[in-house]
Amino acid sequence: MTRSIAPIVEGQSEVESVPILLRRILHESLNIPNVQVAHPFRVKRNRVVRVGELERAIEMTLKTRAGVEAVLVVLDADDDCPARLGPALKERAERASAKPAAVVFAKHELEAWFLGAKESLRGVRGIAPDATPPPQPENIRGAKERLSRNMRNGRYLEVDDQSAFAERMNFEAATRACPSFARLVRVVEELCRQMPTNT
Repeated sequence: MTRSIAPIVEGQSEVESVPILLRRILHESLNIPNVQVAHPFRVKRNRVVRVGELERAIEMTLKTRAGVEAVLVVLDADDDCPARLGPALKERAERASAKPAAVVFAKHELEAWFLGAKESLRGVRGIAPDATPPPQPENIRGAKERLSRNMRNGRYLEVDDQSAFAERMNFEAATRACPSFARLVRVVEELCRQMPTNT
């Protein structure tokens, strides 16, 4: 039996990068090699928070992806408070899904995770060889712009750069610097625990 986690994400760049992060978490951080990552279902951030839209996304995800045993919604918090919005969306996700479901918000922007692990990204996609992470990267509003200032070409391009950073970032550094990334790892582990075991 193939078991998989199905991500729901907000942008095209996350369609590419979130599966990389999840596969690395499963294999490198948690040593869980027998859980796959389904192709993400994409829904815009301003729509997914509306009543009925998250539910529709979960329904379509479960209907169109084979072997799904858990649903994971990964979004940027933007200017919302993750502690307020997260529980409400989690409750809606759990009601809408026949499978275990969870919601993880990157505080402000997913790119803060790259800032937290910036030393490990030196030389990747033009990141400066002396780049160092800022203190409390998740408190920065404008993580994309901060990344751009550290790149030789001066421009961070989500679709081009996000997957490369996801592939190379040091997870231990990101976990230490970014509580929301540490939470992502914990949530993936919990979802795997709730899945039926392979027989």
